[in-house]
Amino acid sequence: MERLEELRALILRSAAAAVRRDVVDGVSIGVVEYGTRPRATMTHPSVTVLAGGRKRTSVGDVDFVYGPGQFLVASLDLPVTGHVAEASPDDPFVVFSMALRPAVIAGLLLDTVDVADPPRFTGMAVGEASDDLVDAVIRMMRLLDSPADAAALRGPTEREIVWRLLTGPQGGLVRQIGSADSGIAHISRATTWLRENLAEPVSVAALARLSGMSASAFHRHFRAATSLTPIQWQKALRLRRARILFAEGDTTVAEVASAVGYGSVSQFSREYRRTFGQSPGQDAARLRAGASEADDGMAGDVAAGEPAR
Repeated sequence: MERLEELRALILRSAAAAVRRDVVDGVSIGVVEYGTRPRATMTHPSVTVLAGGRKRTSVGDVDFVYGPGQFLVASLDLPVTGHVAEASPDDPFVVFSMALRPAVIAGLLLDTVDVADPPRFTGMAVGEASDDLVDAVIRMMRLLDSPADAAALRGPTEREIVWRLLTGPQGGLVRQIGSADSGIAHISRATTWLRENLAEPVSVAALARLSGMSASAFHRHFRAATSLTPIQWQKALRLRRARILFAEGDTTVAEVASAVGYGSVSQFSREYRRTFGQSPGQDAARLRAGASEADDGMAGDVAAGEPAR
């Protein structure tokens, strides 16, 4: 409990009232003093350690609720819905998030003797943060006080955080991020293609070949990793990308729908409203008017566990 309180104090001092602050490459922190609405976003391979408040993250039909002293691990890019479930000025939501880099994990796998098997759902998991893990995160936070120390020690401290995860109860899931032969690595080839060819139609057979699997095995592994089918995953990504396009420029609904691969504007509008709670036109107007980040912005990213990239 003392270590967690120290981590909480360090994040509060560094983040103040910032909903999210990117502190060093791949690391972000955040403080939110109230609950937030659910927000659809994308998360990436990362670990999120919670030092205050409570949050909920949903992937497909799988829900994760976690609180102080717990961490969330994501093993690949996932379309999620996340929100701060409990927070107040007296007990704010306080979070540390760090990207999990495959190269760092791969470099540590040679030294890992006993790693737990991955969970049945391999895309995301919650665990209890050990004292050793919290200590390593505290040391990462302390590096913020000295740029020279951060330049020299960030790498070793990152490796220690990853090591504590690899040798903990969720080590099997983390291991998959760094293993070229893991199911997650094969599925990541498919999600990378989907992300880079957003407007293209999905061919499950072609994605299976890309992943080095039969169509039936690919579908089974993809569902186990993401809780979604490839078509559902692509649709979720298309809608999230559409929202970014609305926020970034003065584009029409038809132009955005076409840019993300929808041939039917009416279908795009229906699915957009179902995901974000407003029609594309209404949401675009609100985004361009400068909607509060605290109400429906980075708070959703932090709630979902998305680190700086």
